[in-house]
Amino acid sequence: MTGLQFCDAKDDVPSEELPHLLLIHPPSSFTRFPPEFCAKFPVLKAWESPLPLDQFLSTHAGSIQALLVRGYLKVNADILEQLPALKLVLTISVGVNHIDMAECRRRGISVANVGSAYSEDVADIAVGLYIDVLRKRSAADRYVRQGFWSSKGNYPLGSKLGGKRVGIIGLGSIGSEVAKRLEAFGCIISYNSRREKPSLSYPFYPNISELAANSDALIICCALTDQTHHMINKEVLALLGREGVIVNVGRGAIIDEKELVKCLVSGEIRGAGFDVFENEPQVPEELFALDNVVLSPHKAVSTLESSQSMKEVMTANLEAFFSNKPLVSPVMEE
Repeated sequence: MTGLQFCDAKDDVPSEELPHLLLIHPPSSFTRFPPEFCAKFPVLKAWESPLPLDQFLSTHAGSIQALLVRGYLKVNADILEQLPALKLVLTISVGVNHIDMAECRRRGISVANVGSAYSEDVADIAVGLYIDVLRKRSAADRYVRQGFWSSKGNYPLGSKLGGKRVGIIGLGSIGSEVAKRLEAFGCIISYNSRREKPSLSYPFYPNISELAANSDALIICCALTDQTHHMINKEVLALLGREGVIVNVGRGAIIDEKELVKCLVSGEIRGAGFDVFENEPQVPEELFALDNVVLSPHKAVSTLESSQSMKEVMTANLEAFFSNKPLVSPVMEE
């Protein structure tokens, strides 16, 4: 993918008269804004300035009304204090655990994410990771490449996908897409979410432990919050059992990673598929030698199609904001 390129403010218009969109770090993996968008909303690129960040923000504090961030930038009280004119934080992610939502609410700052732009591609990866763990596809590929098929014989048997009881944690836009795909494979779906969805026929478990006890696999699609941090702990893993599988496409810290590693190494659960980790980009080295684990470097959204969808949602949100219209994908706290 090409890098995201933002145009600059027009030189012939005094900067103090224009509302600015601020980027602190250079974006990546996305395409160029259309010229007509850039003509309306000049962009301040902090990383190109020779000034220290604090001085750069102080210089432009009166004109910065929108801030565009990626998931690794912490939008905390310190940053917000330096941007008194800020009215919108827009994140190129689904999760908002990097944004101090309480402080934004206190200051009257709106927050928007990418909405459902990534949902289908993330769901595809979740299902792919689950199939890979059950059928041992990545491990079998290594077996063939290393010449073991001819020297050691046939690879061990995997496990069938159809008929598996799959508990989905977080039945939002991503979780719903995961459920739709797995249902087509003949899986039996149940779920845990912030609230029950009466329009769905899937069994609802308000308690994670009960969901684990009644599932062959757990697929994590929920957001990381104070409530979900280390929600998948030793007790939940024990209830999932030795034949259980964990797939995580949410956030790494939803799982107590140290406990999960212990369970995988000791064989207390069948396997796991990870697209996210607790301390990215650091990954527990114990996982590297395990054939019952499939690893992905937080790239579930990384398709050209998701990139284009993100750009469209991001542009629509900013155009709506600067036109005093409702945001397309506001983050609604509950």
